[in-house]
Amino acid sequence: MMADMLPKLFFVHFRDTSFIAEKDKQIVGFLIGFLSQTYLDQAYVRFLGVHPDFRRQGVARKLYESFFDAVRQRGRNVVRLVTSVNKESIAFHKHIGFQIEPQDTEYEGISVYQNYDGPGNDRVLFVKRLAH
Repeated sequence: MMADMLPKLFFVHFRDTSFIAEKDKQIVGFLIGFLSQTYLDQAYVRFLGVHPDFRRQGVARKLYESFFDAVRQRGRNVVRLVTSVNKESIAFHKHIGFQIEPQDTEYEGISVYQNYDGPGNDRVLFVKRLAH
């Protein structure tokens, strides 16, 4: 089910920075990330998903740890991501050490990039600096 959400190209072209979590041969989570071609110290997380039945069990944290290790090995020390204005997602990312990048607009006390993905599509921009 979850794999249907992602085109195969992510697993072909971003193989070294994309990860799948499985339990009993069932995909329970995934993280798709890549190395920035523009900023050679940075990496970016594009998609993260965890099956609802497996949330709050450390799946997302383990996927992120695998990604952090992979990008560190490739000389990257900054990880960025963008998420919707979703309190659960924001709380999780802050909990694992991401910081919200300050923007000019706030929504319920959260700094947001207004209209990031078009009119009405505000987003929260995150950054995490990795220790070597």
